[in-house]
Amino acid sequence: MNVLFLAVDDLNTWLLGDENRYTGKVVAPNIRQLAESGVLFEHAYTSSPYCSPSRTAFLSGVSPWNSGVYDNAVLTDQSVPLQEATSLSMLFKQSGYYTASYGKIEHGWKMRSSWDDEMPHRRNPIPPNAPYSPAAQGEHDWGPTHLDESEMRDTQYADRTIAQLQREHEKPFFIACGLFHPHMPWYVPQKYFDLFPLDEVVLPELKDGDLDDLPPLATRVLTKQRTVDRTIKTGEHAKAVQGYLATTAYADAQIGRVLDALDNSAYRDNTIVILISDHGFHLGEKNHWQKATLWEEATHCLMMIRVPGLTRPGQVSARFVSLQDIYPTLAELCGIPVPECVDGRSLVPLLKNPDAPWESTAISALYERFISIRTDGYRYIRYGERQEEFYDMKRDPHQWNNLVQNPEYAAIIESHRDAVPAFDEMAVPLPTKKRSKK
Repeated sequence: MNVLFLAVDDLNTWLLGDENRYTGKVVAPNIRQLAESGVLFEHAYTSSPYCSPSRTAFLSGVSPWNSGVYDNAVLTDQSVPLQEATSLSMLFKQSGYYTASYGKIEHGWKMRSSWDDEMPHRRNPIPPNAPYSPAAQGEHDWGPTHLDESEMRDTQYADRTIAQLQREHEKPFFIACGLFHPHMPWYVPQKYFDLFPLDEVVLPELKDGDLDDLPPLATRVLTKQRTVDRTIKTGEHAKAVQGYLATTAYADAQIGRVLDALDNSAYRDNTIVILISDHGFHLGEKNHWQKATLWEEATHCLMMIRVPGLTRPGQVSARFVSLQDIYPTLAELCGIPVPECVDGRSLVPLLKNPDAPWESTAISALYERFISIRTDGYRYIRYGERQEEFYDMKRDPHQWNNLVQNPEYAAIIESHRDAVPAFDEMAVPLPTKKRSKK
């Protein structure tokens, strides 16, 4: 079996529809078609709602609570478990595979020696007339790009991937294509904005006082309140959501080109296809923007897998799984022994039977050993000793009512406390990199 690994940065799960609390229009026909061709894991969760710790975890097989990587820009070379780990791409290379990476796959934990061919990620140049929005600050901006679509980096990553699928390979391949969009800033061709007229854009539902029942340490994750306030006060919320949707549509178009190339190649019937997003994304929910929270918006992510000869079209698994389960899954599917240090569980039983018994692996960690678990019906978050949140997700999908003090849920809450690593069992957070003074 070959492997085509597709990763999309900052893509939330709005395209999954009503159950995820968003009812607006999302243009992603190619991702939806892929989901319908294999198994869609509708309850997949990241092991950390940040780019670097998420990617480091699923590419190394080492979870954040064992590696100490809970944040971006940390000294990953000081993690003993990561020093001892074999990256997913190196595992395949050592097993006789041709390996190639185009775009944003790794982040923070370098795996350069494991690729036979590579096109590292670089950002597109900013339009000369940017920023566009009165709410703009840093990368928080959106509007039409000055680049032709063929000049955009994600387009070029797809081009390189397509070229690999069109050539003759003497060895099985592991090809990874990582799209940067819909990461901010949202500068894409005008035609993608035109798909979403402003008067038709649906905003996520917000609630005044939503944060009033949070424990004190929860404020550590609330770093984007001013971004949300500024976006709403300047009347830019609809335009911002439009920008996110437009950029999602652009990313989907590139995914479609790659999938079409595979379908028209000699490798369609012996290539595993997996598509994931590295974490979710807030667009104002819980007064937050972007990622890096332990709520549903930032931890819930996309994952779908198609395996020729194993999966059947139109399958959906409702089990609560993790991106941490990718490493052992791909290794098992390709008959490669899994290193002992790898966390996570193989999803092969769920690929065979999406309704097979499964204990939730949907655990996420962030910052100072904050941790969360998502189970069928509930979300539990621990920031510190008795600084917790607990939500009944079936009754309260927006996570508006923290029930951690509600005695009716005491036994259920205690079972969730027992299901996550104890604070003193979690790896100490690695130190952050010092920024050069320039």
